Amino acid sequence: MWTSERRREFPVREAPAELGTVTLGGDPAGVVLGGERRWLPVYGPGGYSWRPTAGDKVLVLKAGAEGEAPCILGKVQQGEELKAGEVKLSGGASSILLGQETLELEGDIRINGTTLEAYIAQVLAELLG
Repeated sequence: MWTSERRREFPVREAPAELGTVTLGGDPAGVVLGGERRWLPVYGPGGYSWRPTAGDKVLVLKAGAEGEAPCILGKVQQGEELKAGEVKLSGGASSILLGQETLELEGDIRINGTTLEAYIAQVLAELLG
């Protein structure tokens, strides 16, 4: 029996996850994984939403029994100079950095659609009567 199994060819399996490059941003997205695959759903942690943009390097999980349901799980981190324990959220030119001892905000800050400067002026006007 063992001699018959020596000649038996086993199917080549794809890796369960692979890095790809986004070709069509959004959700669903298109990604190149050898060939282009479109309509891939995008996943993230609960309460967190994001959309990959064209050119992003992303991790694609090949879900399903035969890998027939690929989905995007995350983006490769590049160029971030973070220290241990720090977290940075960014989108376009805006970002929030939760540093070891600081909180840094970049971009236009709005509270309920009102700029921070206008909000402070409104609060001061109410206090001063």
